[in-house]
Amino acid sequence: MRESQRAVAEGFLFTDQYQLTQAQLYFRHGLADRQVQFDHFFRNYPDYGEHQAGYAICAGLEWLIDWMESARVTAADIELLRSHTGRTGSRLFGDDFLSWLEAEGDWSGLSIDAVPEGRVVHPNAPITVVTGPLAKAQLLETSLLNHLNYQTLIATKAARVTTAGRGGAVFDFGLRRGPDTGANAGTRAAMIGGAASSSNAGITHLLGRQPAGTHAHSMVQLFMALGEGELGAFRAFAELYPDDCILLVDTINTLESGVPNAIKVFEELSADGHDPIGIRLDSGDLAYLAIQAAAMLDAAGFSQASIVLSSRLDELAIWQILTQIEEEAPRYGVDADHLIGRLVYGVGTRMITSQGASALDGVYKAVAVESNGGWTPMIKLSDSIEKVNTPGSKRVWRLYDERSIATADLVGLDGEDPVGAESIALHHPTRAESFRRLQRSEISEVAELLEPAVANGVRANDPVPLDELAERCRADLDRLDPGVKRLINPHVYHVSLTESLWQLKQKLVHETERT
Repeated sequence: MRESQRAVAEGFLFTDQYQLTQAQLYFRHGLADRQVQFDHFFRNYPDYGEHQAGYAICAGLEWLIDWMESARVTAADIELLRSHTGRTGSRLFGDDFLSWLEAEGDWSGLSIDAVPEGRVVHPNAPITVVTGPLAKAQLLETSLLNHLNYQTLIATKAARVTTAGRGGAVFDFGLRRGPDTGANAGTRAAMIGGAASSSNAGITHLLGRQPAGTHAHSMVQLFMALGEGELGAFRAFAELYPDDCILLVDTINTLESGVPNAIKVFEELSADGHDPIGIRLDSGDLAYLAIQAAAMLDAAGFSQASIVLSSRLDELAIWQILTQIEEEAPRYGVDADHLIGRLVYGVGTRMITSQGASALDGVYKAVAVESNGGWTPMIKLSDSIEKVNTPGSKRVWRLYDERSIATADLVGLDGEDPVGAESIALHHPTRAESFRRLQRSEISEVAELLEPAVANGVRANDPVPLDELAERCRADLDRLDPGVKRLINPHVYHVSLTESLWQLKQKLVHETERT
């Protein structure tokens, strides 16, 4: 794709067709500048089949704002839309609308409040709230969902993988199987979720970290074909990278060839004053091989050498590997805790694609429109009660219990201050029978989640460094109940509506059903 074509494909027209046709309809009916509010939220956590998420990690906002700063309607965009014809051959977009679009072709007028990146988020509570002119707010929908849903999905997966690793470093190895250049977004999201680095060289450098990698099986194969063998390959790599030496030991036979040859090279490096990093296991029974490799490395005096595991890893596989190590290592005289503490995880396909849950069902729904000098709430009904949106201009609070652990996210109407009362009613967003009441004395802290991100089309805050986003994620995870973080059948975290918002929702449902 030529650069000029890429500019069109990834610029202002990086949207769905129906956003453009709706924008023209609003323009023709004099509604383009009517102030509205849209909520972005997701309905369900990722469900990977064998295991399920009990939380998600918000990510992607910074790249959405970057896109908004650069995406402007261009002459090329207008010409493409002018050439667009409908089924009968007549033009789909009129000159009057295109003139308006060319004149108004930026994001001025829009404001966004959002949950900051790196924070834990839950279903049915607004993550992003867009306020501004109707046509522009509508046109923003597709790109907003594209930028936020995927990165949130991958940050969530990475957080689960990192948690399963019990402090062992996690590296993103997913570039070769990621969604084209979208893998760059996946790498960033993985680091927000806790990945230490990535094999994805370009974006990792731009994000301020050093890329990670070892060497390929093909290098060993080549040296074998040339008669120098696996040991010759290892020596060549160690000679070039004596202080960054990680050797891939499973090309021939891991325990009979790879690890013994690695130990020989490590002894040579040590004799020359270098400190080898460790080995990588990329096939076979990773738990058993890690135990046996650790025993051999320990016996040779390399008890601190790292053991990098890769090959079809995800949070469930890592959990199973560590469980097996705890059970099996003592049989071979290996300290299980010490071995687990030296493990590193290279996680590829299953993280970058969020295997088992390939998309986050994040949606963008109109919730309020300016009318008669105020906000009129809007609602959408559905045969599925879970798809009935929560109307109105809203705020979101996180409530922490006596342990300083998050106990509920509370969604209320703008202007409410429910946490000032002696007790707080919490209604399930969709199920009338699900209700509870918290006493104010049970709550140790209340934090508002939505913060200004864009004001009148302009970035409201400086970009936050990646390390700070990752630390924000760790801090929020530390304040989640362990049951919510379970890999399988996690405890349900409560997202609730205030009494006032619940009553408004029921009122609009009944009124709409009667129309």
